[in-house]
Amino acid sequence: MHLLVPFASALSEAGRHTLRDLSLPHLDRALARLAPTARLGTDEYSLTPPHEAALAAARGWQGGAGTLPFAAHAAQADGIEVLDLAWGLLTPVHWHLGRDQVTLADPDALALDEASSRALFDAVRDLFESEGFALAWGAPQRWYAAHESLVDLPCASLDRVVGRNVDRWLPEGRPARLLRRLQNEVQMLLYSHPLNDAREAQGALPVNSFWLSGCGRRQHVEGEEPQIDARLRAPLLSEDWVAWAEAWRALDAQALAPLADALERGEPTSLTLCGERFAQRFDLAEGSLWSRLGRRFKHPDPAAVLEAL
Repeated sequence: MHLLVPFASALSEAGRHTLRDLSLPHLDRALARLAPTARLGTDEYSLTPPHEAALAAARGWQGGAGTLPFAAHAAQADGIEVLDLAWGLLTPVHWHLGRDQVTLADPDALALDEASSRALFDAVRDLFESEGFALAWGAPQRWYAAHESLVDLPCASLDRVVGRNVDRWLPEGRPARLLRRLQNEVQMLLYSHPLNDAREAQGALPVNSFWLSGCGRRQHVEGEEPQIDARLRAPLLSEDWVAWAEAWRALDAQALAPLADALERGEPTSLTLCGERFAQRFDLAEGSLWSRLGRRFKHPDPAAVLEAL
């Protein structure tokens, strides 16, 4: 068993204060029998967040920040024949225009159904195909584009951009210029789309742009596929610290309790905790009986472990 927990830590002072007040007894039990092993990440400005880097490492993928082929893998899972093409994930999104910056809303807030998503997908399809892109629809929030320019185009993960100024995260370089132009054309087309008029009349956010991420050719999954518990994502990205604390307590009781039980039975078990800068993997501690007993009485405090991420 390998449990991967994204958004387990926060950099904001409010988030850190929330962590210090949390009681996570089952995480504490687990840490008493685990030893830190692989650590991944750099800083909060990397195009690839730590949880995606850790997932790619678990799968045995190769690639630098922003060039891990999550799109091709997801497209194949959605039943699309990916062949040896370079794919990117096109996520329909809402860009919020503020006084000084443009921020990206969480795509989950759009609550797109299949009919609406397909209508918007069909509306923008010709724009991409006229530039040599092949498009495929996978799910309401997952559209895919294939093009040779996407082979090694570094793109920021959606999880880096939600709630933030998009300018800091837009792709750069020659291939990105074509995508910027397509983005402008898509925005103009969607601005006057009747479906968006209907959404706004109902008080829903309009779909007014897209975000490209996860570009590259498919790579084989060679390692263990971890179990991902993403319940901390939404409250952290919305900076709802009360909800984040509640989600942490639920995760501790529902996911970490059975993991700690498995560790106490001596079963091979791994845990990867991911913050905004680092992902830390822990594996079942080895060594003598005395060293294992020592860890049970002298192990890191959960809050200290999480704050270091």
